[in-house]
Amino acid sequence: MKNWILFLATAVIVFLLAYLAVNILDRKSEARFAYQPKVEIEGIEPRDSVWGLNFPRQYQSYMKTKDTTFHSMFNTSGHKDMLRAEPEMVILWAGYGFSKDYNSPKGHNHAISDINETLRTGAPMNAGEGPMPSTCWTCKSPDVPRLMKEMGVTEYYSQKFSDLGAEVINPIGCADCHNPETMKLTVTRPALIEAYEAMGKDINEASHQEMRSLVCAQCHVEYYFDKKKPGAENANYLTFPWKDGMDVESAEAYYDEAGFSDWTHPLSKTPMLKAQHPDYELYKMGVHSKRGVSCADCHMPYQSEGGQKFTNHNIGSPLSNVENSCFVCHREKVDDLITDVYERQRKVKEGTSKLQRQIAMAHIEAAKAWELGATQDQMSTIQQGIRHAQWRWDYSVASHGAAFHAPLETSRIVTSATGIIQEARIELARLLATLGHNKPVEMPDFTSKDALQAYIGFDIEKDFAAKEDFLEQVVPKWLKEGKAREAKKEIQTVSIK
Repeated sequence: MKNWILFLATAVIVFLLAYLAVNILDRKSEARFAYQPKVEIEGIEPRDSVWGLNFPRQYQSYMKTKDTTFHSMFNTSGHKDMLRAEPEMVILWAGYGFSKDYNSPKGHNHAISDINETLRTGAPMNAGEGPMPSTCWTCKSPDVPRLMKEMGVTEYYSQKFSDLGAEVINPIGCADCHNPETMKLTVTRPALIEAYEAMGKDINEASHQEMRSLVCAQCHVEYYFDKKKPGAENANYLTFPWKDGMDVESAEAYYDEAGFSDWTHPLSKTPMLKAQHPDYELYKMGVHSKRGVSCADCHMPYQSEGGQKFTNHNIGSPLSNVENSCFVCHREKVDDLITDVYERQRKVKEGTSKLQRQIAMAHIEAAKAWELGATQDQMSTIQQGIRHAQWRWDYSVASHGAAFHAPLETSRIVTSATGIIQEARIELARLLATLGHNKPVEMPDFTSKDALQAYIGFDIEKDFAAKEDFLEQVVPKWLKEGKAREAKKEIQTVSIK
């Protein structure tokens, strides 16, 4: 009896091992033929649907960036009117496009529609400076490196935004980060290469793991439009202020030395700086970077499907996919991990919310000082305080992942900005007293976006009407022309094997 039991047990084990071996062989065979190319991709191919013929799993996961249902404590992948949520920003950005319209960022698939729909496009960036430059397209589409190759980089930067509307129709995609011949990660935006050169580095020496962050750093960084670049004086040349370092103080000093400002605030008359989205810079200050974790490790984690391991291209918040994003390194419960993130975000948010109210009040108090006859000599130090405090506040909030990527550094920046603006407001109070104003300056309703936009003289109805005409008449024409151009290209560059 025992022998029969042993025989049957042995047979079952042999059967299971054989089944496992066959399964492994099937998966290896599937892996071998899974990514056999079906089309040839020549040059810079901006259409993700073409790449998707060769890499269906990556393409299908990328298409999920259309989803707008994710919500976390403060952010979302859908529409959120940030000015309505935090109205003080209307005052902080008075005179600049962001005071008109500022929404939470959606997924990469919405890059073109978002920039076309915002009230910031199609209107002058600064009073008297004319339409937006073509440089504003730079991080929105793989059509951009195509145009840079065809036109030349400086010539591309020299155009107007509207000049290239029919050329830039494909949202962020495969050709932004991959070499079509080797599929290796590649940098397609010259600004990042030039920033490395300015620091005395060679980006070609970057490791593969570093490249898994650097392809993101092409766009998720602080930058400005250099209008004085030698040899490109008529261009809005995209430039990163990394020459002397990536931290907030180094960028601040860089801009101060260059005498650069994005716009002049109409209330305080201060030459202001607008931070873009210094995600990479703050990520470099955090513990994940120090431990060699790349952007892709968390925002594009590996996953398996049908026995195939691939990178999930549904680029978004790791909180929407904690098991794949975080469990590679962490062993806590999902709820505990999310709670830890929210705790950091909540504490940083508390500091930035108080800070932005202080800065908004300083702009209004400065306007009162000018009204009462203050001189430039009296206001210079105060203006510098407002400029530096708002720059640091903006640096902290424009990077939407700052509280997670580098909570200690972000808190330090917010604390330094709070000290700067408090000193500026003390100086303002003293100046106002010498000008005969010994009571608090009257403030508008800081809880209402509409009230604050009216306070700074913004005609929202006029801009909405202009935007509606733009979306109904201009954008469809651009898309029709672009699709017609690509239809001709289909026959020329894509050949079925």
